[in-house]
Amino acid sequence: MEKEGGKPAAVVAVVTEPRFTQRYREYLEKQKLLDRQHRVEKMPDGTVALPVLGEALPEQHLRELTNRVAPGSPCVLTQLLEPGPSKKARGFSPAQRLCLEVRRWVEGCGVTWSAELEADLPRSWQRHGDLLLLSEDCFQAKQWRNLEPELWETVALALGVQRLAKRGRVSPDGARTPAVSLLLGDSGWVEHVDNGIRYKFDVTQCMFSFGNITEKLRVASLPCAGEVLVDLYAGIGYFTLPFLVHAGAAFVHACEWNPHAVVALRNNLELNGVVDRCQIHFGDNRKLKLSNVADRVNLGLIPSSEEGWPIACQVLRRDAGGILHIHQNVESFPGKTVQPPGNSDTEKEHWLSPQLIITNELENGATSDSGRKMLSAATKPAWQSYAYSQFQNSNKSNRTS
Repeated sequence: MEKEGGKPAAVVAVVTEPRFTQRYREYLEKQKLLDRQHRVEKMPDGTVALPVLGEALPEQHLRELTNRVAPGSPCVLTQLLEPGPSKKARGFSPAQRLCLEVRRWVEGCGVTWSAELEADLPRSWQRHGDLLLLSEDCFQAKQWRNLEPELWETVALALGVQRLAKRGRVSPDGARTPAVSLLLGDSGWVEHVDNGIRYKFDVTQCMFSFGNITEKLRVASLPCAGEVLVDLYAGIGYFTLPFLVHAGAAFVHACEWNPHAVVALRNNLELNGVVDRCQIHFGDNRKLKLSNVADRVNLGLIPSSEEGWPIACQVLRRDAGGILHIHQNVESFPGKTVQPPGNSDTEKEHWLSPQLIITNELENGATSDSGRKMLSAATKPAWQSYAYSQFQNSNKSNRTS
């Protein structure tokens, strides 16, 4: 813990001779006065200092120690200017350590600690280097407002960071702009490394999802050498970069309409050495002028990317078709193992990684350009119906052109 000036906060301690230490400790523990967060210190003159809770030890306890607990023992109060953590404190989880530090600091400010305040502390957070991003459901009690901004310095020190930010709800503006407030620090720019790929972005302007790491690893392992890809919801490069850096895509058209995300995306392309293999299309992807260029289209938007399906089909190659990587929230069935239709290995694999593979030879059971057996349409009926409708529209377009 630190004072506003940056120095460790002093801890009050009772000093006595080593032979009386155990009796002092037992008494202080029984009276719930012993500070378990900080270790007992040996002083330069050979005496021992036992940290206690609060700003001072009441006089009646000093008399009790010298008259009854350890008669004739020397007993004085001191301040430990640089108290060390106890073994127990070092073994605490970050959330437990945060609770201990904040409680001690709050009580030192003369505010009564309560179950309401403890329940209002964060239990989890996102760490981006020296910046910690707190969730929106913490520090909501009115009492915290009177303790700012020093409160945030205490929280940051307890969790070993220099900057703090707090998340609000994602703005329903289509650009998925996060409502993030910077609580401590001057800048929201951070760097995160995922699977060897560097992402830099401003947490107050751009989202970063840790939850899609499984999909990012999967697409990074795909054999995309020589392929052209269109990423309709590129963001800061969540999937654009894995396709370029690891999957070996020849070129990516990255579509994004959040100007802050575009700045970060351009920076990230340069950071990872792939800027010459990507073109950024800034604006509404529904107005994209591209067509007949893509081997794959990534539709990484949840809860649904359905609005992007028409343009995704538009940009697919007309001669060989391609793959749509569709992201969408789907229904689950708790307690049941859902089996895919059919029992072929191909269909089971497709069930685990739903994709639409569309070609102009779909009805003939042809193989895709990679030589694999054409997968059946996605298991969701709406996807299957959409795929065939687009196939029919494509055939009509080819006949009239």
